[in-house]
Amino acid sequence: MPVLVEQDQSVVERLLTAMPAGSHAVASIDRAYAWLDQHPEEYVVALGSSIPLETALATTEDLRISRPTVSVVLVRERFDTDVLTRAMHAGVRDVVVENGDEKGLTNAVERAQQLFQALRGPEGARQQGRVVTVFSPKGGVGKTTSSVNLALALTDRGARRVCLVDLDLGFGDVAITMQLFPTHSIEQAVGSEDSVDLEMLEGLMTRHQDSITVLAAPSHPDVRERVTPLLISRILRALREGFDYIVVDTAPSFDDATLTALDETDECVVVATLDVPTLKNVKVALETMDMLNIARGHRHLLLNRADDAVGISVEKVESILGMPVASQVATAVEIAASTNAGTPIVAHKPSHPASLAYAQLASTLAGDPMPRQTAGESFGQPRSRGLFRRGRA
Repeated sequence: MPVLVEQDQSVVERLLTAMPAGSHAVASIDRAYAWLDQHPEEYVVALGSSIPLETALATTEDLRISRPTVSVVLVRERFDTDVLTRAMHAGVRDVVVENGDEKGLTNAVERAQQLFQALRGPEGARQQGRVVTVFSPKGGVGKTTSSVNLALALTDRGARRVCLVDLDLGFGDVAITMQLFPTHSIEQAVGSEDSVDLEMLEGLMTRHQDSITVLAAPSHPDVRERVTPLLISRILRALREGFDYIVVDTAPSFDDATLTALDETDECVVVATLDVPTLKNVKVALETMDMLNIARGHRHLLLNRADDAVGISVEKVESILGMPVASQVATAVEIAASTNAGTPIVAHKPSHPASLAYAQLASTLAGDPMPRQTAGESFGQPRSRGLFRRGRA
C-alpha cells in the first residue's frame, strides 16, 4: 500500500483521494522508514511539499540504494528545471504538482506499481486479493450476519476464492453463525509473526461447503490479548496471496485488532441501523476514521433492518452521516431463521430481497455495480414509492 509523507492534514486528505485504496499517510521521514520496515512489499513513497526539498532528495538517494524496488514520487507546490534535474539525479521517479491535475499523482503511482511488478517478475505481477473490512462501532446491528452473507455474495459474483476472517477476538460468532466447528483458529498462529505464510494459515482454516474458507476467532476471550497487531497484519497480507477477497468481521470498537484490519483494508463496509444511538456512534466512528485517514473514499454504508416505520428516512441517514447508503437490508424473519439453521440467507434463498441487497453490495465492491435496490424490493418486481424510494434510477 503506497505511503504518503506529508505534515499538512488538508493536503493529506486531498492527495489520498488520488492514491489507491489502503494508502497510508505519515507526518515524517522517520515514520515512513518505520512503515517500510513493516511493509517489505511497498512499491512507492510520495513525498509531499511540506518535506523540504533537500530532505526529500536525500531520502530518495538513500532509498535508491537501500530499497531499489521502491519508487519515490515528489509532490511540490511548483517546480522548475533545476528542481527536475536535481530530482532526476537523486533517483525520483516522478515529480507532480500538488494543486494541479490529481490524475498526475494517480498516474505516477500506477507507473511505480508497474515498475515494481516488472522488477519482481511474475510473482510480483500476480494480482493480490482485496481486504474488505466490515465494521460498526455498536454491537447488535447485524455486523456478523452481514459479513457472512457478504462473503457468500462475493463468491456468487464469480470470485475464485473468498476467505472470511473473524477478528472479534473476544466474542466472535462467525463459526457458530455458519454452524462450523473449527478444530483450529487464529489462536494457533499466536507467536508466529515471523513465519506466517499462506500454507500455514490454510491449515488453520475451516471450509464452509466448498464455497468460502473461515479463519475463526479464538474459542476463549482471554486469548485476544496474545494476538498482536503485527500478527494480524501479516496474516491479512499472507491471505492476499491466495484469496480474491478477504472479508474481515471486526469487534464493535476501535481495538488494536480492528485498527490493524482497517489499516490493511481496501474497502470498508460500515453497518448501521435506523436508531438514534447507532447513528450517533457511527457518525463519531466516521469522524475518527477521517482523523486516522482510514479507507477515505472507500467506505460503503450498509443500512441494516431498514424498515420504513421507524420514522428515520434514508435521506435523513445520508444527511446525518455525510455519505450515501450503498445497500439496504430490511428486517425479515427469514434472515434470522436462515442464520439459526446455519444456512445464511444468501445461500438459502438467493432471490430473497435481503440476498439481492447483499449481492448489490458485493457487486459494488467488485467494481461491477448492479441496479440500485431499495430495502424491500426484489429484481423483477415493480418499485414501490415507500419511505426509502430514492426518486432516481
